[in-house]
Amino acid sequence: MQLICPRCQGELKTEAPDQLHCERDALLFRRIDGIWRFLLPERESHYARFISDYETVRRLEGRFSADAAYYRALPFADLSGRFSADWKIRATSFRLLEKTLPESSSVLDLGAGNGWLSNRLSRAGHDVCAVDLLVNVEDGLGAYRNYLSKFTALQAEFSTLPFPNASADVVVFNASLHYAEDIEQALEESLRVLRETGMLIVMDSPVYHDAESGRQMLAERKAQFLARYGFPSDSIPSEGFLTYDRMRELGRRLGVVWQHRAPFYGWKWAIRPLWTRLRGGREPAQFGLWAGRRVKPD
Repeated sequence: MQLICPRCQGELKTEAPDQLHCERDALLFRRIDGIWRFLLPERESHYARFISDYETVRRLEGRFSADAAYYRALPFADLSGRFSADWKIRATSFRLLEKTLPESSSVLDLGAGNGWLSNRLSRAGHDVCAVDLLVNVEDGLGAYRNYLSKFTALQAEFSTLPFPNASADVVVFNASLHYAEDIEQALEESLRVLRETGMLIVMDSPVYHDAESGRQMLAERKAQFLARYGFPSDSIPSEGFLTYDRMRELGRRLGVVWQHRAPFYGWKWAIRPLWTRLRGGREPAQFGLWAGRRVKPD
């Protein structure tokens, strides 16, 4: 997939096999350890604390392995045995995604993490670019080394993607849209790089009927992080969750028709809303998959 300058959206010149240069902005973008670095200089400092905090939490939680087999088994098996419930949700969503995507598509995997989705889609014949802020070898883009499939690994932020207009068939927010500082801006940017007939996917972000439940979840998480790690989980002002009303409103504002698909994760999961209501707790998050396409003009 062609790469452009994320600041001016201009063409880049090849300086060397692993270097691209924007003459207009005097910016040099490098591929380091197999990962293209397209985070603008001023944004590196903006995200430094978030990246440090996030990596610390993930390492303390044990979301990594020294065995390549661990990564290759995802999302269908968690060989570490530590987060099997989480990966069961991801596996169910992935099966639904497989049925949704057109064959041999060019796909942007936004919030790719350790690249498990990019690996699976690449193996299925798609042309994939994995995009994330994290580049470490444990839980970030550097984990690409564990896979036999081929996909592009690229560090960038959602609001300034280094891809030309109308260059991707599918854009997938992979359990990541809720981390955006401005969800509408992130969706607008994804629509810029999406072809007119392309598909926009929002997968595995927490969704609530009542926004107050989402705000309570964020407050609970902040308290948990302070108690366990000594710092809150709000180093950047990400929105943190979605609501059904918000998604419908964003669809109207951006000219996108959503089809929401809620996979069946099992009866225990299905009765959670009723159980928490009986206990007087807040509404639990729901996940699933939103598949969006542009509204066709009359």
